[in-house]
Amino acid sequence: MSSPRTRRIHPAWLVAGVGFLALVGAAGFRSAPGVMMVPLEEEFGWSSTTISIAIGVNILLFGLTAPFAAALMSRFGLRKVTTGALLLISAGNALSIFATNPFILVLTWGVLIGLGSGSMALVFAATITNTWFLARRGLVAGVLSAGSATGQLIFLPVMANLVTTTGWRSASLLIAAAALAVVPLILLFMRNSPADLGVRRYGESEEQAKVAAALLAAEPPRGNPAKYALVVLKEASRSRTFWALAVGFAICGATTNGLIGVHFIPSAHDHGMPETTAAGLLAAVGIFDIFGTIASGWLTDRVNPRILLAIYYFGRGISLMLLPVLLSATIHPSLILFIVIYGLDWVATVPPTIAICNEMFGNKGPIVFGWVFASHQVGASVAAIAAGTVRDLTGEYTLAWFGAAGLCAVAAWVSFRIRKAPAPVD
Repeated sequence: MSSPRTRRIHPAWLVAGVGFLALVGAAGFRSAPGVMMVPLEEEFGWSSTTISIAIGVNILLFGLTAPFAAALMSRFGLRKVTTGALLLISAGNALSIFATNPFILVLTWGVLIGLGSGSMALVFAATITNTWFLARRGLVAGVLSAGSATGQLIFLPVMANLVTTTGWRSASLLIAAAALAVVPLILLFMRNSPADLGVRRYGESEEQAKVAAALLAAEPPRGNPAKYALVVLKEASRSRTFWALAVGFAICGATTNGLIGVHFIPSAHDHGMPETTAAGLLAAVGIFDIFGTIASGWLTDRVNPRILLAIYYFGRGISLMLLPVLLSATIHPSLILFIVIYGLDWVATVPPTIAICNEMFGNKGPIVFGWVFASHQVGASVAAIAAGTVRDLTGEYTLAWFGAAGLCAVAAWVSFRIRKAPAPVD
């Protein structure tokens, strides 16, 4: 294999760049439901609970697909799995314009897009990080995780404007086109592993490459990817670290994708704020998330990731406690401060979580992270449906915000108590 020093730019950075664009292209839908909930309620007379069920199915499949997608990437490569995922996302969004009853909405928003987005997203970032990088893993994981925030930043204001001027169907078609546009880039520039180009991972010495190859060769044949993903789950489930990460990440999903991502705009609308204004605030979360996630990746390379997770969850809980008194018909400084803090914290949990998975589970780290991410989406799915039900029963979201704040305190404590991996014996 050639030395990375013989190249001006290591190909790992090109793969990471293409992966970033793919995540941006796939991110549009994850910010769409909050913009589209009110128009769907007004056009079809559906309740918040009915629409939240479709979103909940999407979020659930988004998470449950992740570990199997990681196993598929391990078996068939990044390029094939990512291409198929983007095609599913595009098809689901395009077909959703025919959703004239809740069943079709569940089939398109829930099943098709859930399977497609679950085959990419953060498990995709973890796989690229672990496959292509030895050095700068925290930073790379942070940048790739920020891809989702960038997609939200790009699409959310545009979709809010389209929904207001031309209807929600135009927004769905825009997302379908964006996901489809990334496919040629994946086919042209994505590579499955450094071995495809005859190079080592970024930051990897020749001796480290030999050790990694020996460990990989010593693993049993992987065979059926689905079976292998379940085998990894069985092994990981014997570890307290796995369950601590799963509990913390379930709460992470509940308080981001499931609660704020889906219900912030309807909640702000309940307080008299126009949807386009609320969508702009949620997009601002995406702006600060970019900085927060990249900074978190940088810190993960230097600070104990367990301490970082505890700080992130604790700060998020305080923000949620204050949100009910901050929402109003107009934007004010305190609400802007909430957006800044929540944005910096939004996906900041991902780099330290990936780092702990790789530290504790080695080559199986991306698949273990896939299962941890599945818990993230289970939590998000439950929160999306529960918050919609709370609003239908009480007429407001206050109890949902307070409940989520209490869960964040639990996540902070559980994360802080995660043990370090035992030091290797010489």
